[in-house]
Amino acid sequence: MMKLGFIGTGNMAGAIMGGIIKNQIFRPEEIIGADISEAGREKTKEAYGIEVTGDNRKAADSEVLILSVKPQYYADAIAEIKDCVRDDQLVITIAPGKTLAWLEEQFGKPVKIVRTMPNTPALVGEGMTAACVNQYVTEEEKAYALKILSSFGKVELVPEHLIDAVVAVSGSAPAYVFMFIEAMADAAVAEGMPRAQAYEFAAQAVYGSAKMVLETGKHPGELKDMVCSPAGTTIEAVRVLEEKGLRSAVIEAMRACADVSRRL
Repeated sequence: MMKLGFIGTGNMAGAIMGGIIKNQIFRPEEIIGADISEAGREKTKEAYGIEVTGDNRKAADSEVLILSVKPQYYADAIAEIKDCVRDDQLVITIAPGKTLAWLEEQFGKPVKIVRTMPNTPALVGEGMTAACVNQYVTEEEKAYALKILSSFGKVELVPEHLIDAVVAVSGSAPAYVFMFIEAMADAAVAEGMPRAQAYEFAAQAVYGSAKMVLETGKHPGELKDMVCSPAGTTIEAVRVLEEKGLRSAVIEAMRACADVSRRL
């Protein structure tokens, strides 16, 4: 029996595998990934050196099972494997909208479930994952799950009703941040900077700013004020961002994101 099984070997599964292997939580030979796509399977095998299969039930024969298919395929995947899922097995899910109650109903029997919402920066060891567990998961098993999840970034336990907020604030957020970096780089290119250099300046500015928030403990507004000199360049840029509704655009986008997550 393998120690860790994946059903679905897409981008998110790959990001998680990468973190787990890099931090030596599991060795590649202890991991199996199932995918209906042969091209997807081979890509994963080549990238991470794990065993791959087209048979979901084979991947389900593991100590810990991660369901990493898209939300719309969850019901079919669970229907296929529920008979071979054991009561001593830990099942980790990463699908928005699929509640613990819904998951338990699909399995139709007591199963230890850890519901999580990670994000793709897991690929570079900087993921942000929220987790909640059902009543069958022991304290020891919860700690083990958190150890696995922390191998590719930060993890926090949250009450389940906050998972849709998590989808908006971290799960989907890399896309907004990438758009912001791309827009800043486009403006730098318009000012004459070479494209590759523009991406580096913009990305490092975002990375460094995020690090300041996390490491100084200061309010983001206070950090913003520190950059804004009287009658200076930055406050003029901030004025235009306020005029164009940056904050409102972000808030409305995240509300729409959370609403879709609730309906999945």
